Amino acid sequence: MSLQVEKLEKNMAKLTVEVPAEQFDKAIKAAYDKNKNRFNIPGFRKGKAPQAMIEKMYGPGVFYEDAANEAIDESYPGAMKESGLEIVSRPEIDIIQIEKGKDLIYTATVAVKPEVTLGDYKGIEIERADAAVSDEDVEAELKKVQDQNARLVSVEDRPVADGDQTVIDFEGFIDGQAFDGGKGTDYPLTIGSHSFIDTFEEQLVGKSIGQECEVNVTFPAEYHAKELAGKPALFKVMVKEIKVKELPDLNDEFASEVSEFETLDEYKADVRAKLAEKKDRAAATENENRVVDKVVANASMELPDAMVENEVMNMLQDTARRMQSQGMSFDQYMKFTGMTPDTLKEQMRPQAVRRIQTRLVLEAVAAAENIQVSDERINEELQKMADSYKMEVEKLREYMGEFEKEQMKKDLAVQEAVDFLVAEAKLV
Repeated sequence: MSLQVEKLEKNMAKLTVEVPAEQFDKAIKAAYDKNKNRFNIPGFRKGKAPQAMIEKMYGPGVFYEDAANEAIDESYPGAMKESGLEIVSRPEIDIIQIEKGKDLIYTATVAVKPEVTLGDYKGIEIERADAAVSDEDVEAELKKVQDQNARLVSVEDRPVADGDQTVIDFEGFIDGQAFDGGKGTDYPLTIGSHSFIDTFEEQLVGKSIGQECEVNVTFPAEYHAKELAGKPALFKVMVKEIKVKELPDLNDEFASEVSEFETLDEYKADVRAKLAEKKDRAAATENENRVVDKVVANASMELPDAMVENEVMNMLQDTARRMQSQGMSFDQYMKFTGMTPDTLKEQMRPQAVRRIQTRLVLEAVAAAENIQVSDERINEELQKMADSYKMEVEKLREYMGEFEKEQMKKDLAVQEAVDFLVAEAKLV
């Protein structure tokens, strides 16, 4: 294999790779072996036709695509390493020459890790995040627990009011015709939750159990079901049940039921202490973010578009995996949100840019300050990982490749860079 490297504008580069003819011919032979059972050649049993006969009937390039894919997969990692470049995107491949008996020549256009010019990063001044716990915070937490321990009580002596939990039957019509997905039976609906479109819930206020009513709404112009978007609809609705939450009294009995304490005062004190711990952690994280944001804003770099696109695709794949773990396919998620992959990618792009900028700046700070991760720190992190996976740390070491170990070392250096910046910062 031979390699030429050409630096392009905006932190891009082009690798021109030549795969020797004999290596490409081997790849063609491998492609023939892989695909020969697909061909029916008169006079030969299926899968027994010679390579030359198939190439004569279907053209000399019949195996080129598979062969090129194999040759590129084999040669590109070596070319990437030999280039000496820190490549940060998937390659964009173009075939320059492909012919049996000749070298395979292709180019790989890639994004290269940009250089970062650090601005001021020591002694950054920021406003300290507030960690104080107010009486209102404590009351809000008590209200949340009170709400969690409420019981639902059926109401039959009055009509629907805001905040009620109702059970309804409904059917929707557009231009007098029922539409798909517009019908529901025994549907639970909290009035004021805005889980239904437009003013649907508000129009149920004042309606009594067993009373059939008509609700007029207009679907949003951007509604995910295009056939309904922007159209007026009439729903026939019957309220079947009305329930309200009955909250327990905030007293000593309540405290003893929801906690280990016997009195409300003791329980309140514990709630305040736990809120203080929570707000301290949140404030520490916010202080970190404020310092890092200011350091990033003071730095300069030129991000290649391909690097940003690569990060966006990673975020898109993470979203798809997260949806799948929650029992929802990516297509279902797109339909539910009314978005397309392209609109979601555009939404993600600013966050992708921010992620990349933050990582590059913190790596630059670690390099500027010669931050070295100690073996002890690495061992601590490995032990944490082993504990979380419930396995022996030595087994974990065996499973981890050199790339994973190096990546962990870089991640720890980045975190130590954050700690350094916060320690150097002035919080006012």
